[in-house]
Amino acid sequence: MRRIIFLLFGASLFSFSTADDTLTPGRPLTDDGEASLISAGGKFQLGFFSPAGSSNRYVGIWFRNISVDSVVWIANRRRPIAGTSGSLSLTANGTLLIADGNGTVYWTSSTDIAVANPSVQLLDDANLVVREAGGDRNSYPAWQSHDFPTNMHLPGMKIGWNLTSGLNRQLTAWTSATDPAPGNYTFGIEKQGNAQEFVWQGTQPRWRSGPWNGLYFSGLPGIGSESLVRYEFAVDEQEVAAWFAVNNPSVIVRGVLMPDGLLRSEVWMEETQTWSVWVYVPMDPCDVFSPCGPNAVCYPNAWPMCRCLPGFRLRNPRNWDVNGNPSDGCVRKTPLDCRNATDGFFQQSSVKLPDTTASAVNRSMSLEDCRNWCLGNCSCTAYASANLSTGSESGCMIWTSGLADIKFFYGSSSAQPLHVRLAAPDLAAGQWPNLKTARFNSENHKLCRRLTCRLISAAATEPVESGQRRMRTIIITISCAAVLFLFCAACCVWAAKKKEKKHRSDEEEVAEENLDLPVFDLGTIAEATGNFCIDNKLGEGGFGPVYKGKLKEGQEIAVKRLSKMSTQGTDEFKNEVMVIAKLQHRNLVRLLGCCIQGGERMLIYEYMLNGSLDTFLFDKDRCRLLDWRMRYNIILGIVRGLLYLHHDSRYRIIHRDLKTSNILLDKDMNPKISDFGMAKLFGGDETTGNTKRVAGTYGYMSPEYAMNGIFSVKSDVFSFGVLMLEIITGKKNNGAYQSVHHQNLLGEIWSLWKENRVLEIVDDSIHHSCPFDEVLTCIKVGLLCVQERSEDRPIMSSVLQMLGSNSSLLPEPKQPGFVVTGNQNDNDSSGALLSINRLSVTILEGR
Repeated sequence: MRRIIFLLFGASLFSFSTADDTLTPGRPLTDDGEASLISAGGKFQLGFFSPAGSSNRYVGIWFRNISVDSVVWIANRRRPIAGTSGSLSLTANGTLLIADGNGTVYWTSSTDIAVANPSVQLLDDANLVVREAGGDRNSYPAWQSHDFPTNMHLPGMKIGWNLTSGLNRQLTAWTSATDPAPGNYTFGIEKQGNAQEFVWQGTQPRWRSGPWNGLYFSGLPGIGSESLVRYEFAVDEQEVAAWFAVNNPSVIVRGVLMPDGLLRSEVWMEETQTWSVWVYVPMDPCDVFSPCGPNAVCYPNAWPMCRCLPGFRLRNPRNWDVNGNPSDGCVRKTPLDCRNATDGFFQQSSVKLPDTTASAVNRSMSLEDCRNWCLGNCSCTAYASANLSTGSESGCMIWTSGLADIKFFYGSSSAQPLHVRLAAPDLAAGQWPNLKTARFNSENHKLCRRLTCRLISAAATEPVESGQRRMRTIIITISCAAVLFLFCAACCVWAAKKKEKKHRSDEEEVAEENLDLPVFDLGTIAEATGNFCIDNKLGEGGFGPVYKGKLKEGQEIAVKRLSKMSTQGTDEFKNEVMVIAKLQHRNLVRLLGCCIQGGERMLIYEYMLNGSLDTFLFDKDRCRLLDWRMRYNIILGIVRGLLYLHHDSRYRIIHRDLKTSNILLDKDMNPKISDFGMAKLFGGDETTGNTKRVAGTYGYMSPEYAMNGIFSVKSDVFSFGVLMLEIITGKKNNGAYQSVHHQNLLGEIWSLWKENRVLEIVDDSIHHSCPFDEVLTCIKVGLLCVQERSEDRPIMSSVLQMLGSNSSLLPEPKQPGFVVTGNQNDNDSSGALLSINRLSVTILEGR
């Protein structure tokens, strides 16, 4: 102790005063508010600081040119200094010390390696290293801060085990946003079995990455060699460690273990001066460690979310179903039969591989040898490939206990399969339902045939004496049937004449409008569509089916055929003809003509090669074809189309049913607004309308329209806001839920907006490549469009200007309109009627 006090006293004679990247013995760094170390490239700075809201003093490293939440490492996080008398010094043997003016030591660097001529240097990767002055810069330092991380993971920093020294490098969360003392959550690598990353809450696992397969972690499919970062994982005799590198040096990326246990990857947005969340875990209830127990699969978007693997049954059905606690998991239906070698394997695809803590690994084995290894081990319950980096499956992992923490990934073609060992009866059971059905149908057929034979036999052996009675019964039955037939025929003739008269009036009304709109012959349309062949059917909505066709001159068309049971009636059909025939704009679908003949009502449009936007946006595979630039251009196209409808056309037109299924995409993915069946035309100075029959699609209707029947251009603005947020997130806004834990999309975005985490909801397929400043602007504009009060929403001309602005210059949005229109499920209903404030509300189908 005397030696330490002497060194500190002697060091105080020569205080550190200039900004440099190196500290040497005899030149301490004092807490005078100015002294610091600055890395050679100017990226990082070391000195004394106090967290926001605290007077405690710490020695830390932070981003030099970032003022928001920029601390990346803290030395004395366990013991802060109360005043500003602290200093950081380097002893003659290479030990770093933090002490106050009284000589009380608050922190020391721990090292067993003595350095004869030590110096400490702050590097441009935020690593503080102690090594011999003038020594080999490539040699491993005597001590470095990267070996003792706090809550931050930076590029090049390794997390995991140094097997030579036994050092375990882990992140430990802050206790709170203002207290950097070690919290209850840690992040590191479990090296037992096949190594994986874990987040622990205390000593209990909270999240697991799954094993590394050479390309990505099994629990994070697709996040490996991304455009933003490149992940690395090493397992050898020297280390079991993970780290990442940034592909673009100008991009600042960090990983943070938050006080609440969230592990977040964040990107610094220079334009907005904020950290944007790129990826975070746990993302959903299925990310929490083993929520379903052993031998079960967790489905994030399903209810119930836990389901047994094939060949397994619930261990405790009562506990699962009644108490909502599926953690007991599942057990086998049939024990394995290793002795007779009758077992086989079921391939469970698109999953996060089970916990590998107790698994065995052979990285040189082929997958076929792996299968045989598992079959030869009576304790083996499943196997999977250990390495995908070679372009094919190789290496081997086998499990010899319950399969825990399996998560299903919807639409993920990259998630590797798991081969689950099953007894022969359970493997065959996969075919039993169909076999049983076939057997049941066959037995029914035989039974019917036997009954028929018995009836015929009975009729043949019936006594002759009953013949007269039977004849009278037959005559009476035939007479009644004839009368009923004549009555039905008369009704059909009367209905057909009435219908023919009605359609003649429809044709006359369309002709009287003098729309210069071609009226197609029914035969022409039937020939173009192959007589409405099912192979030419493009889709179907509440109005009826849509067919692809080709006219004799070679032009491709889309035929919207109004079904007899359509929720879109004659008035809507006429309305669409009258409205769209008057419109000409590159972002509105072009109506080529109509057909009202032979009881048919059809609209003939230009054919859109890529169909409707929803078929891309909400499909887990096709959504990847929509990169951010394409989505942004689609948003701009819709804005220009609405601007034309609301302001620039001859009439002011309110669409009233704007949604993703009504946005069609041509061969170049240009958007075109379609389906004007519910559109309303305003003339002169009219701006607002009112109706007692509210019709629209659940999740897109503005509050004032759904609740009071009031519609205006602001109603379309609300629908556009919903549509734009769906384009950004790739999620549907299916209306409001009764539980606050299951908010609709608007509620979810609003909650994240208030928490400054809104970029977390950006569609995963574009999250790694989109410009976050532009996305943030679009989200903010979307929230402005869906504000509850119509007068707060912008008009479309303002929306167009806002999209080209910086988000920080836009007004702050107010709470969105949450419209609770009834107890609906996640799917849009077709033709459902609701009663709101004595209004008749028709909810049309949304695909």
